[in-house]
Amino acid sequence: MSSQTASAATPNRWVVAAAAVLMQLGLGAVYAWSIFRVPLSENYGTGITAVNWAFFITILMIGFAAFAGGQLVGRLGPRIVGVMGGVVYGIGVGLAYFAQDSLVVLYLTYGLIAGIGLGLAYIIPIQVLPKWFPDRPGFATGIAVMGFGGGSAVTVPVAGYLVPAVGLFGTFGILGLAYIVFVGGAAFFITNPPEGYSPEGYEPSEEESSQEEERTRDFKGALSTWQWYALWAMLFLNVTAGLSIISDAKAIASELGGATATLASAFVVILAVANAAGRLGWATLSDYIGPRNVFLTMFLIQAVLFLLIPLVGRDVFFLLTIFSFIILTCYGGGFSTMPTFASAYFGSRNVATIYGAMLTAWGLATLLGPLVLAISTDITGTYDLALYISAGIMLVSAAIPLVIRPPESPRESEEADTQAEARA
Repeated sequence: MSSQTASAATPNRWVVAAAAVLMQLGLGAVYAWSIFRVPLSENYGTGITAVNWAFFITILMIGFAAFAGGQLVGRLGPRIVGVMGGVVYGIGVGLAYFAQDSLVVLYLTYGLIAGIGLGLAYIIPIQVLPKWFPDRPGFATGIAVMGFGGGSAVTVPVAGYLVPAVGLFGTFGILGLAYIVFVGGAAFFITNPPEGYSPEGYEPSEEESSQEEERTRDFKGALSTWQWYALWAMLFLNVTAGLSIISDAKAIASELGGATATLASAFVVILAVANAAGRLGWATLSDYIGPRNVFLTMFLIQAVLFLLIPLVGRDVFFLLTIFSFIILTCYGGGFSTMPTFASAYFGSRNVATIYGAMLTAWGLATLLGPLVLAISTDITGTYDLALYISAGIMLVSAAIPLVIRPPESPRESEEADTQAEARA
């Protein structure tokens, strides 16, 4: 059914896109974590690693809950799963109000509960928007996750006002209530298009439809290919780089870049803008040069920049900001480009489940990048070692997009199996 023949009740796809961005803005507030890290360390009288475990748990749970969300959306629909995710996320953050005297409570609330809600809600726009924009799949996934990258740009000034007014833990309580309303409300507008929907002026050719059908695999079929694990590894490695900076951004700006408290807060906002811009920019570029070339370029750029930060960016806030900005565009670009990569290799029909499972890489990446940064900084008193390690990881990672190629279509695989049986 084309847009000309669509029912008058069919939502405008740009309304759905706007709701997706607003929904992700609320979810992406989790990236403002570094604003809370220092006062939390002072409250509990502990170092970076102990406090940052709350953030690590949050990100870990996002990945696994996103996989669950991809499974649930087929049964319950995107609206119900999205609202449910927003409510659970808000409850988790709000309950952190009761964590004044206990890091364990912070781990359970801001970490475990909020992370589950984040994952359930995060996958919804990624699953829905490409269906509304089949003519521009990279652009669609970029929109779907753009708001998440920019969420901390909104949260940082809001938290900066609330913390002095109501206290650190009171801020968690207010933000939790706001997320329930903001994310849950936006999720009401996230719906699938009607069956057979096609935007005005776009009609897929028979060849495109045939190719889509040929490469379509279910989740089990995708897991049977080595390419799924290669894509998982690419996402895992790319995430480690950006997360290591995000997890302690404000302190990095102060200690490595020599920034004042005001500039350090601005640094967090700038990184949020970079994260959001990269999600739209790199994904849109993938429509022209392909997702494989996008990942190769991002890995090489990050390898150079992580090496340059301790060499020429120390105590030069301007250079530190430029280098970190570019790194964070690559971080965001990985999340927006990978769904297109997965669709190109396994078809778009089951991308929510297939890519949702890949997001476990996001959670497990906290055990590499941010944790290495936290531990090495606690031990050495400097960020240099972690930055050099990140440069090496990015350089090695560039090998994967160099060698990866599309899997055989399910039909080709069946024919190959039949021929092998005949020869046997």
